Amino acid sequence: MKRRIPALLLALLTVLAGSLISPAWACGCGAMVPDEASRIGVDREASVVRWDGRSEEIVMRFTVGGDARRAAWIMPVPGRATVGLGDAGLFPALTELTRPAHRTRTYFWPRDTDWPFGGDRDRLVGAAPPGAAPSVGVVGRERLGDFDVARLTATDPDALRTWLESNGFKLPDRLAAELKPYVDQKWEYVAVRLAPRDQGRPLSGELDPLRIRFDSTRLVYPMRLSRLARTPQSLGLFVLADHRMEPASAIGGAAPEVTFAGRITPTGPLAALTGGKPVFLTAIDQRFPDPSRIDGDHELRATAEDTPYQRAVYRYEVLTVGGVPVWLLTVAGALLTVAAGTALLIRHGHRHRRRAGSA
Repeated sequence: MKRRIPALLLALLTVLAGSLISPAWACGCGAMVPDEASRIGVDREASVVRWDGRSEEIVMRFTVGGDARRAAWIMPVPGRATVGLGDAGLFPALTELTRPAHRTRTYFWPRDTDWPFGGDRDRLVGAAPPGAAPSVGVVGRERLGDFDVARLTATDPDALRTWLESNGFKLPDRLAAELKPYVDQKWEYVAVRLAPRDQGRPLSGELDPLRIRFDSTRLVYPMRLSRLARTPQSLGLFVLADHRMEPASAIGGAAPEVTFAGRITPTGPLAALTGGKPVFLTAIDQRFPDPSRIDGDHELRATAEDTPYQRAVYRYEVLTVGGVPVWLLTVAGALLTVAAGTALLIRHGHRHRRRAGSA
């Protein structure tokens, strides 16, 4: 066993070194690749999805780490898309709305963290053009903050990859094969090149939110291209719709977890996104430990009932009255009762002996 320990350590160090040297990409809705000899990883992707039954709007924000100065990703969409910068205020507002409720639960007998043993503790308990057209069509190209955005159509996945690479969008080697299902369905594409306005500044931290809007009679969140990722994925979705929504399947990831569900009256940035109308907000978290198992896009559907849900953080405290633990009052009361009973028995014994002596 002792001989195996150094070998295991060496193997672990080799894996860690490889992960630092090899380029890595991670993106919950596409495939992100950095420039040569650089690293980038999406530590967290959070997206706000607004769907009214006819059109869908996605505002996404990436939190990235690494030393890359340029990177690119592509997002398939089922219809013609418009793209712009999103309101960064959306995410703090939604985080505040979906914050867990803080509640207190009491228990009777003291635990090892209570007096006379110790303190207290918190516990979490528990949201295409006709055939005569060219194989790649450019619908539009814009510069939006740190993003170079191209909106494209394609009838040939290999031609799409060629166009992207010749226009500065470096993407994964297996991209053409993964794009074929979208080409067959005549989807369109939003290709994004992340190029900071400050030349030489690495892509790190929270990037500007990007807003993508397209017509859709079903609520979809593109995920298939994430199977190209080399690192585990973490996805957070805030869904704004008429009803509580749920993914139709886990699409190869861990079971989606609803962290909040409830009807809200939007204000501030949320009101601008929803037109100020009351909507049902569903917050969903999901992890993808092995991205290669992702087998499709998320399609979300309304649940049978609009059941509200909110996570709760419970603070467990010993039950008290007037600041005094009830168990202590109970024990003290029991001792007093026993003492009183004992005293009565003693008095009764004395009286019995006196009567017996006088007789």
